[in-house]
Amino acid sequence: MAGYENRYWQSADGLRLHVRDYPGDGGRPPILCLPGLTRNARDFEAVAERLAGAWRVLALDWRGRGDSEYAKDTATYHPLVYADDVLALLDALALRRVIAFGTSLGGLVTMLLAVKAPERLAGTLLNDVGPEIDPAGLARIRSYVGKPSSFPTWMHAARAVEENNAEVYPHFTIDDWLAMAKRLYRVNGAGRIVLDYDMKIAEPFREPGGEAAPDMWPAFDALAGRPVLVVRGARSDVLSAATAERMAARLPGAELVTVADVGHTPTLAEPEAVAATDALLQRIETEPAPA
Repeated sequence: MAGYENRYWQSADGLRLHVRDYPGDGGRPPILCLPGLTRNARDFEAVAERLAGAWRVLALDWRGRGDSEYAKDTATYHPLVYADDVLALLDALALRRVIAFGTSLGGLVTMLLAVKAPERLAGTLLNDVGPEIDPAGLARIRSYVGKPSSFPTWMHAARAVEENNAEVYPHFTIDDWLAMAKRLYRVNGAGRIVLDYDMKIAEPFREPGGEAAPDMWPAFDALAGRPVLVVRGARSDVLSAATAERMAARLPGAELVTVADVGHTPTLAEPEAVAATDALLQRIETEPAPA
């Protein structure tokens, strides 16, 4: 497994936040991996294993996840705050530009970064997310976020993960489900296996107006001028085929790849995703940087 250093930075409101730093070629912009809503830095282990060395890879834990501190004010579990946390990380590590790999929530934050600080993005991979979220997928996510679960063994956790995600990854083996469980869960002080995030990340959804989503198309448009790859799972209930196609048509130079027989979200280890990712990185190296 690729080696990494655990690094920490401080948010504007004083939280200690965590990022895995996998070393790589300092002459290239680092790849910054931004996970989904309930996920953490471990979600990008396969990406880092493949790319680290040739590329520096940074995989962060959002506030309230993994090894990052939980927020005292649950209202800060919000994409705009996450974007500010990312900019604080870039400043702390003195990084001028990065390549953002954003999965689900991470992709939404990437679009917000394109509005807040477009000069910091050298290129973008949006993994199974776009400016419009399919209502079916949003309802499914709301149904489980913030609901605690615990298990006595990793095999129990793996079977539960399989039960909940069999339609997303129909070809997974028990070894795959165990690996996924170990990305999603941790062992608590009592020896139980529990979800590795603050259950309170769901609270902003329940606030008045929490159901309403802003128009994200202008944020998506802000990605123009740099290489963009949209990855969609063919079974996705979050990014519809129609929205993905609209994204590719709307943004000059955007590429779309659909990963067969996978739902929300592709792991980015699938052959189609690997080939498209490598092509994106090649474009970033050869195309002129945006002004």
